[in-house]
Amino acid sequence: MAENNNNRKAPKFNLFWMYIIIGIFLLSMLWMNQDGGSAQEVNWTQFESIVAQGRAKSITVYRGKNRAEAVLTDTLTRDEVKNLPQRETSPFGTVGNTAVSNKIAAQIPSPDKFEDNVKAWREQGVFKGDVEYVEGGNDLTMILYTFGPIILLVALWFFLLRRMGGAGGAGGGIFNVGKSKARLFDKDNANKVTFQDVAGLAEAKVEIAEIVDFLKNPKHYTELGGKIPKGALLVGPPGTGKTLLAKAVAGEADVPFFSMSGSDFVEMFVGVGASRVRDLFRQAKEKAPCIVFIDEIDAVGRARGNKASMGSNDERESNLNQLLTEMDGFGSNSGVIILAATNRADILDKALLRAGRFDRQIYVELPELSDRKEIFQVHLRKVKTDGSVDLDLLSRQTPGFSGADIANVCNEAALIAARHKKQAVQRQDFMDAIDRIVGGLEKRSKVITDEERRSIAVHEAGHATVSWHLRYGDPLIKVTIVPRGKALGAAWYMPEERQIEPKQALLDKICSLMAGRVAEDMFLGFIDTGALNDLERATKIAYAMVTYYGMSDKMPNISYYDTSGESYGFTKPYSEDRAQTIDHEVQAIIDSQYERARQILTQYERGHHELADLLQQREVIYTEDAERIFGPRQWQSRTEAILNDNNSATVQNADGNNGEGGNVGVTPPPFSQDDKQQ
Repeated sequence: MAENNNNRKAPKFNLFWMYIIIGIFLLSMLWMNQDGGSAQEVNWTQFESIVAQGRAKSITVYRGKNRAEAVLTDTLTRDEVKNLPQRETSPFGTVGNTAVSNKIAAQIPSPDKFEDNVKAWREQGVFKGDVEYVEGGNDLTMILYTFGPIILLVALWFFLLRRMGGAGGAGGGIFNVGKSKARLFDKDNANKVTFQDVAGLAEAKVEIAEIVDFLKNPKHYTELGGKIPKGALLVGPPGTGKTLLAKAVAGEADVPFFSMSGSDFVEMFVGVGASRVRDLFRQAKEKAPCIVFIDEIDAVGRARGNKASMGSNDERESNLNQLLTEMDGFGSNSGVIILAATNRADILDKALLRAGRFDRQIYVELPELSDRKEIFQVHLRKVKTDGSVDLDLLSRQTPGFSGADIANVCNEAALIAARHKKQAVQRQDFMDAIDRIVGGLEKRSKVITDEERRSIAVHEAGHATVSWHLRYGDPLIKVTIVPRGKALGAAWYMPEERQIEPKQALLDKICSLMAGRVAEDMFLGFIDTGALNDLERATKIAYAMVTYYGMSDKMPNISYYDTSGESYGFTKPYSEDRAQTIDHEVQAIIDSQYERARQILTQYERGHHELADLLQQREVIYTEDAERIFGPRQWQSRTEAILNDNNSATVQNADGNNGEGGNVGVTPPPFSQDDKQQ
């Protein structure tokens, strides 16, 4: 029991109780003062005179103080106050020359002598009230009346200062609001991350490791006349491991490591952000050699002067100006290396990106196949798996996944296995995890009519049929008409990872995307809203072919893509006639691929109907079902060959698992082939 008592957490302080205490204190003072306020000091002669006039209602005698207080039947007049000693008793008593109190107090000769006066007043009939004798005096009451409000205001002021100090950086207090919020890490940090914890990113780790080596062995480089780089900018999509790479630098380096976010420099108070920049570099210079890491630097490094007429943040620009000055100004920052991370390098100020500030830009891209395998190995260290888990298959089924996505897959697979009371995480759990992350949670409770069910089956079978007979069509993995997320049905593929896309590959993607709408028009006699997702992506690909890649017959070798990220503002870089030409070219591409999909479906109409009927019956079909109906694909990709080798062990019968299992693939954006939407 004693151990439980020691582990019991202390109650947290709630500001609500402070308000209650203040309210009780004020009410108690009001109650103590409800009879007119504190006593007005008079001399003994004046006290006797007022009581002899019959104005005393009750008298209290304090024996230890030889002091008496009388409660009057009325208040003192202004003329009477002028003849009394002038002083302010308290905010609730006499103020200036205006008497608001109906009490008087005076020093008496002695309590015994005072009793004789009381008897005389009673015999004369001028006093008929009660007389109370009290040991001691009313010093506490007087102190509360006099100093209580002042103490309360001072305490409240300090309390507010401490509360405001939460935004004032390390140490707290409103006077520290301009101090840096950077956290300092060293090699003895308990949660240390090293390069061994960072899977993949081989090229990025080489450049980062060089920076760490610069700080460990500077003479090795300076002897040859080289200079240590002043900064490195980590650029890449979200979740690719930029911040993790910086944490690894903190774990590997034997020098101090300051870490903070770019948003920490932004404050509502004018000049606070610039002050924090100065304080950060002051601390860094004191700890040099050291590394300063600024995460999400785009929060403070946005390009200056953009759209100034629409209103710009001068405070943000002053923060950037101070950062530019500190990084490479007249001052010396020798031994201080700046690391920064962002996924929006296109909006950063050009002055921030120049050599001398960020000498290197390290691109942290989405992991390749080998990198994904290494990332799976890292995250599976803490996951209890059995021998059925195939890392090669998992890494090939997750193209376009970032390191954060892969970590989420491993965690979701463990949760699914635990939900089914398994002793270890199996391959099927990873398949279901990928399925859920990409497509969302199954919604078998969604009410779907037979007509809608048939429409979804025809639509998805159209995608599968056309994609199966295209040269650059992605290998089919699974087709389902079970609602999942926002999709009423989906076709899953395992795309071939290519660094460049041939024109024919883009046309094949558009053709495959249009196949669902074509199948509805041909075999149902009507079209519906389910092709929204397909039409959106097909249109984006067509516009990209015309305006970005120069793949148009009437507009060859012209690109309006702006790599600087500054965009063209409110004006277009082409005329209205050229805009009409672009629209006509896009429409021509869409129409040609629409007719192409119609021809393929006409040629393989029987196979499409068989596939749609099977899909409507079983809800889920796999690669082996399409191969049984259409035969082997004429163009087999490397990924598809590997997939076929694993099919016998991976694919399960849809009747047995009701659509939950199977070899599930995922398609990276922006050219994924997916679903018939709601």
